[in-house]
Amino acid sequence: MTVLRPHAEDQYAEELAILAKTDERPRPPGWKLSPWAVTTYIVGDGDQITPKYIGPRRIVEVAVATLATDRALLLLGVPGTAKTWLSEHLAAAVSGDSTLLVQGTAGTAEEAVRYGWNYARLLAEGPSREALTPSPIMRAMAEGRLARVEELTRMPSDVQDALITVLSEKTMPVPELATEVQATRGFNVIATANDRDRGVNELSSALRRRFNTVVLPVPASEDEEVDIVSRRVAQLGRSLELPETTTAMEEIRRVVTVFRELRSGTTSDGRTTVKSPSGTLSTAEAISVLTSGIALAAHFGDGVLRPGDVAAGIVGAVIQDPVSDRVIWGEYLETVVRERPEWRDFYRACRDVS
Repeated sequence: MTVLRPHAEDQYAEELAILAKTDERPRPPGWKLSPWAVTTYIVGDGDQITPKYIGPRRIVEVAVATLATDRALLLLGVPGTAKTWLSEHLAAAVSGDSTLLVQGTAGTAEEAVRYGWNYARLLAEGPSREALTPSPIMRAMAEGRLARVEELTRMPSDVQDALITVLSEKTMPVPELATEVQATRGFNVIATANDRDRGVNELSSALRRRFNTVVLPVPASEDEEVDIVSRRVAQLGRSLELPETTTAMEEIRRVVTVFRELRSGTTSDGRTTVKSPSGTLSTAEAISVLTSGIALAAHFGDGVLRPGDVAAGIVGAVIQDPVSDRVIWGEYLETVVRERPEWRDFYRACRDVS
C-alpha cells in the first residue's frame, strides 16, 4: 500500500476474511461478523488474529454487545486510552467500513450530523433529494452501517443534541422535503469522548441516556503499558518504513516509567511523591515519543535507540505549560531521575535539552 495510514478494514483485510470464512455463529442483521468473531478480531486469538486492543476482554465484549442492541455506544476515557483506535476497529469488523466519521471540533456544524445542501443545485432547482448532501450519519442510517462520532464533547451542545432524534427514534427528519430517512437494520453509532481535555462541552442528560457508556481504563500495570507501546511502535515503524534500528526495551520501559510516575504523582516504588504536570502523558504520547526517537536513531544516529534520542520528545510531552511544567520537570529530574544510577545517561540527556 502507498497510503500513509490504511483504514482498518484495508490494513487487516486478511484477518477479517479469515474470521468471516470460519465464523459460523449467528450474526445480527447487517453485521459482517458475529459478535464473538468481532471480539476475537479486536483482542486476537494468539495465532492468526493479532490483538488490536490490549486490555480487559470483558470491556470489548460489553462494547460489542451494546452495538448488537438499539443503544448507541459511548467510549469514555482520558486521552490516549485507544478510544478512537477501538471505535475504528469495531466499525471495520461490524460493517466492513470505518470511514463514516464525524470529527467533533468546536467548529463542527449541525450539517455534519444531519445533512447539508449542494447550494448550486438548490438555487437552480429548489429543494430536492439530489440537492441534499447526506452526512456520514445519514449515510450510515440508509446503508445499515456503523457511524463514528469522534470527540463528541468537543462539539457545541446544540450540535450534540442533533443526535437525540437519531438515537431515540432511529429516524432523521428532512422537513424541507417533507420526508425522513429511517435507519436500516445494522445501523448504530459509536462515539468517543473524554472529560480531561480543554474545550469540553458536557453532554446533556437526555443525550447521555441514549448511550451505553463504556469507560476505557489506562493500562493497569507497567508491563501491560510497555507491551502496548512496543507493539504500536513496531507497527508504526513498519508502516512508515523507518530504517531498521535496535529498539532497546530498556528505553521503552524508561519512557513508560517516566510517564506513569508523573501521571500518578508517585514513583513506581511508592517512596517518593512527585508533582503531576498539566499534560495527560498518555500511552499514545509515549508511542509518539518513541517513534520520533527511532527516527532520530535511524537517520542521525548509529541505529541504536539511546536516551538522547527520546529525551527531547519526553521534555516536549511533559512541558505543556512553559512555567509551571518546567518547574515540575526540573524537580522530577533532580529528585527522582538523578538518584537512579542506571539512569545516568538519561539524566544527562534530559538536562541537555531542558
